[in-house]
Amino acid sequence: MKKIIKFIYGAAAVTALMAVPTSCKKSFLDENQITLLNTEDFKTTFGLDGLSVGMYQSLRFHFNYEWAYSTTQYGTDEFAVGGDRTMQMWNSYDANLNSFIGDAASVWDNMYGNINSANIMIENVPQYYDGANKNTRLGEGYFMRAFDYFKLVKQFGGVPLKLKTSTGIEDEFTRASAQEVYAQVIADFTQAYSLLPATPAERGRITKWAAAHFLAKAYLFRASEINSDWNASTRDADLQKAIEYADLVINTSGRTLATNFSDLWNFTTVDGPNETNAEIILAAEFSNNTATQGRYGNQVHLYYPSVYQNLPGMVRDLAGGREFQRLRSTDYALDVYDRVNDSRFWKSFKTRYISNNAASIPKWPAGHPQAGQNKFSVGQEAILYIINNAGDTRYTTANIALRAPSMYVRYFSGQPENMLGGHGNYTASQFVALSKFMDGSRNTVASQFGQRDGILARLAETYLIAAEAYGRLGNYGAALPYINRIRERAAYKDGEDRAAYVDGGIAFRTNPATTPTANNSYSDRNTYYESNNLATTVSSNTLTSMRISSVGDILNSTKEFYGKLGVASDADKFLAFILNERSRELMGELMRWEDLARTKTLISRATAFNDEARPVAPKHLLRPIPQTSFLDIVKKNGAPLTTAEKAAQQNPGW
Repeated sequence: MKKIIKFIYGAAAVTALMAVPTSCKKSFLDENQITLLNTEDFKTTFGLDGLSVGMYQSLRFHFNYEWAYSTTQYGTDEFAVGGDRTMQMWNSYDANLNSFIGDAASVWDNMYGNINSANIMIENVPQYYDGANKNTRLGEGYFMRAFDYFKLVKQFGGVPLKLKTSTGIEDEFTRASAQEVYAQVIADFTQAYSLLPATPAERGRITKWAAAHFLAKAYLFRASEINSDWNASTRDADLQKAIEYADLVINTSGRTLATNFSDLWNFTTVDGPNETNAEIILAAEFSNNTATQGRYGNQVHLYYPSVYQNLPGMVRDLAGGREFQRLRSTDYALDVYDRVNDSRFWKSFKTRYISNNAASIPKWPAGHPQAGQNKFSVGQEAILYIINNAGDTRYTTANIALRAPSMYVRYFSGQPENMLGGHGNYTASQFVALSKFMDGSRNTVASQFGQRDGILARLAETYLIAAEAYGRLGNYGAALPYINRIRERAAYKDGEDRAAYVDGGIAFRTNPATTPTANNSYSDRNTYYESNNLATTVSSNTLTSMRISSVGDILNSTKEFYGKLGVASDADKFLAFILNERSRELMGELMRWEDLARTKTLISRATAFNDEARPVAPKHLLRPIPQTSFLDIVKKNGAPLTTAEKAAQQNPGW
């Protein structure tokens, strides 16, 4: 294969593998590399099938490493910097976040790598593919090209459109406009929708419903505020299209919402019930096949946990996770929920840890009636997080010391509400941690190689896309059924144990790497009752409390931060509500920055709720165009770009 410039050098040489299946369940992904394919192999059915596998491998990129969260969660209202500040510049928007930053370049390089593979598929399948899967392979090519350009335009705005396979050195490129990129994304997703099957031949393969979901999302993004300087003529039509394709997924795909929100996160085993749940539309598939896990595995489980291993009675175990403590939940992340009635909060965050280390159990001090005795035993509570409200008079720095476990209380008696922190005894390392992605199936306690799938699209978001599109058209009443469908699922049901939680699944209980001590650390309880100052007899159905009965419930709400966000019009209030509902449903699911950037609410929300996200500015609605991956490489008329020419191709302010 001839040399191709790094900018477009893709999975054709890197991720497309000639492979043979193993006996594992994921037959088309769990394959052992034999050799790299070359351009002549891509003129055969076998070679194009191998290239298809390589494109699916690229979906794992979005969960592999630091870029998974730094480019999607930092600098928003949901999460700030925890005790490890390795990637803090993405949250703080400081001077280090410039065109040399590595994660922006990683996104750029990997998207273009897979785009080159997709181009090969689109060009070669019609000519060389022989078999029943011809339309599927072509549809996969169009889907992947659309998916990757969609990621690029969300992060960078207009980018170069490369729609032909590269067979030699190419080094002259200019950026297309965002309008042109969106047109290509929508055209490619539309092609994918027409070509892909409704039912996959193998689990994990893309279907037409994934194309429809992302078509709806692309139309919504194109109609959003970040494109307001050119989208006026297409805006309403785009919103109607978003509704049309969302409805196709909701009504005709056979996908259904998980019965219980926790069903999505209760990871028991690779390919277990949570990974085959009918709500999931598209996932990046990981497994326990070490031969194909690659350099990274799914590492998102590392970034959300707060530190527990050095606290009394605790040691790091599979159940608690390996705590990289990158992402500290903000007050907004805790307060955006109705924590009495909305089960999603308690099924998304971990508030209770059970002692697993007899060697470090503390003893009661002198003067205590039980002086010299252990405060608790292995298997009992060692850490409690209380998520209370301002005005709670139950806790002081003195009386929490009389409790056996380490107590972290959000508000001490007499403390006023402060949405930017600075109260209670939460710290940069001790905070309420998101538990959705915890992975107890890893091979060792120290392993970074997560084995659970990474969800890229699920039906609840499809409902929210349709609801937002209706709201943007001013038809708030039509949006309510979509909103209520997911809120009704979120409500506690009659007889449901409100103190139960899912800490990312119970896979560690049957993991041979788990020690007997760690086995005892499992608990399926949280601090629901104490945090809410409720008796444990509460058992009524909360469906009525969660259901939105009228548009006025949204527009006149005093619980959606309208005042703090400075929104007053019905349209702005509805958008603020939808963004809040997206947080409640999709908290931490690696899409928040893109939502706030496209709605141009990033500045107001980061300023209001993230104590370090300053000085966030208009330029931060787009990422810097990578210097070393693009600006320093491309040429104009055979010569490297001048400083002025580089500046002209860079995003404003960078």
